[in-house]
Parts: sequence; C-alpha cells; structure tokens
Amino acid sequence: MNIKITGTGSYIPDTIEKNNAFLEHTFLNNDGSIINYPNDVIIEKFQAITGIAERRYAEPHLNSSDLGFFAAEKAILDAKIDRETIDYIIVAHNFGDVKHNAIQSDMLPSLATRIKHSLRIKNPKCIAYDILFGCPGWIEGVIQAKAFIKAGMAKRCLVIGTETLSRVVDKYDRDAMIFSDGAGATVIEATEEAGGILAHETASHTYDEAYYLHFGNSNNQELCKDTRYIKMEGRKIYEFALVHVPQAMKTCIDNSGVDIKDVKKIFLHQANEKMDEAILKRLYRLYKTEIPEGIMPMSIQKLGNSSVATVPTLFDLVKNNKLENHSLTKGDIVIFASVGAGMHINTFVYKY
Repeated sequence: MNIKITGTGSYIPDTIEKNNAFLEHTFLNNDGSIINYPNDVIIEKFQAITGIAERRYAEPHLNSSDLGFFAAEKAILDAKIDRETIDYIIVAHNFGDVKHNAIQSDMLPSLATRIKHSLRIKNPKCIAYDILFGCPGWIEGVIQAKAFIKAGMAKRCLVIGTETLSRVVDKYDRDAMIFSDGAGATVIEATEEAGGILAHETASHTYDEAYYLHFGNSNNQELCKDTRYIKMEGRKIYEFALVHVPQAMKTCIDNSGVDIKDVKKIFLHQANEKMDEAILKRLYRLYKTEIPEGIMPMSIQKLGNSSVATVPTLFDLVKNNKLENHSLTKGDIVIFASVGAGMHINTFVYKY
C-alpha cells in the first residue's frame, strides 16, 4: 500500500493588488515613528528582497472557509471520488474566518466543519477538524493524513490550506505587503500505484523562537491597543530558516533513501524569494553538489505569501502545467517543505 496525492485543487482570488497600490500608504516603524524613506524606495527595496510584485486578495463577501471550499471542490473533482467516501477533512489555517473590515476571528464552528457543510457531505463518519500550525499547516495535515491511513483509521483524506491574511495585516507596517489570500487542497489516499510519500520530518522550535511570529499592536500608536495584527521578526525568521530548514530537509531525504541528484522539484513555502533561494543553496551545500537548473518553482512574485495555501497552490499549478517552464512527470521525486509560526518546520519526500 502506498499513500498518494490523487487530486489537487486551488483557489486564487481574482483581485490583484500590485505594489504601486502601496505608494500612498503611511508606513511607520514599530515605535510609531515615520520611516525616513519615500514609499517608492520602500517598495523597491521590498520587491528586491521578497520578489513580490503583486498579491491576491479575496473578494469582500468571501471568507477563508469559502476559499477552502472552492479548492476542495476542485480537488475532489480531480481525484474522481465520491465525496461521501472521505474519512477525514483536515483544514490548516491561522486566523479562522475574518470578515472583510472586521477585527474578530470566527472559528466556531471550525472551518473544516463549515467546508464539510458546504460540500454537502452527509456521512457522520467523515471527521472534520482544524489544525493551527503556522505556514507549515498544510504539510502537517498531509503528514497526519498519512498517519491515519497507515494506522488503518482512514483510506481517504481531504487536506486543505486556506487563509485571508489581507484581513489581519497592519497597513502601517511594511510587512503588510508580504501577505495575501488563497487556498489549496489535496485528496490523500491509499493506493496500489507506485510512489507516494516516502518519508517525512517535523520539528517545533519553541524555546527561544515561539514568538517570532505573533499578534501585536499596530505601528500606529494612536489606534486601539486591543486590536491586534500579524507581526513578525523578519531577520530572526530568516536566520532561523537558513539554519534549520535545510537540515530538516536533508534528514528527510536521507531517511527516504533518495539520492539528492534524483530530486526533480522542490516545493518550498513561498515566504520570501531571497530566503527560499538561500535555503536551497544551503541544502545543496550540505550534499556538496550543484543546484540543478529549474528545480524550485516560485509563485510568490505574483501571488505573495498566502501562508498554508502557498505549497498546495504551487503544487497544483505545476501539476496542471500552469507555471511556465515547470512540469511533472510520473515517477519524479519531489520535496515539499515549509517553515512558519511556532516556529515549526516540516517536509516530506514524495514520488509523483
């Protein structure tokens, strides 16, 4: 028995927010002081580091659970399965449903419950639950699905990553330009076909690193102190990722029995273009070998960072030949990896 991804789907919102939309913003330092650079310089530096030129925002009437539902519908259709045969629906997110122009997160009932309801699944034995695991949430959901299937508790799982980060950003913070909205979904099931998940690795670094990403006050000191926004220690996250992510990936690759030279694609969380490139260099340096051309597809330039949605969306795009110069062939060895709030890291090696 092998455990494979048999269906994928993603929802990429239609609303495009380009970098020039931030030209009129008032950007402030953490202490509330004005940043002593014009916005065009701030934006230019931002794009040079992150690679982000534009990002996607959900329509005002749609919430995270809606986006997840749209992606799930596509994955179910792609897998050609009866939705009533799904044993688990695992939904990764970070902030629940945050209505447009609202400040309150809504997670009652869970997003998985809402998505199962929208899918009109009647089967009470289809268990729906959420996981909060930062940006690596979708990968952790896949790892959990693998465990359920391997233990004989399930034959088929639906794993979704969905987020509307545009609704929890501080518009006075330069980091607001990083985040975006979207959803990705996959059907994971037991199959007799060759391939599937070969190995996985997960770690949680919380001793000093727990609050590198957190909820905090606006940089605008005059705003309500009880309203919180997503905040991050960018430099600390960058340094943390460069030390720990390549090593976790190497451990996973070694445990899988795969030769690094046989890896065809690496699907890395789309957080920061420069950081992802540095992680890739560190990984191949550990193996003392050159980086193959075109091994790491990137979507961050046009889609921004949609947290738990970035990796499944990227995979769906490449699988369906929607990302230029990237494609997959049956039998390809690929790696999925992510890092994020917690600080959590996870990865799995997969034979397509």
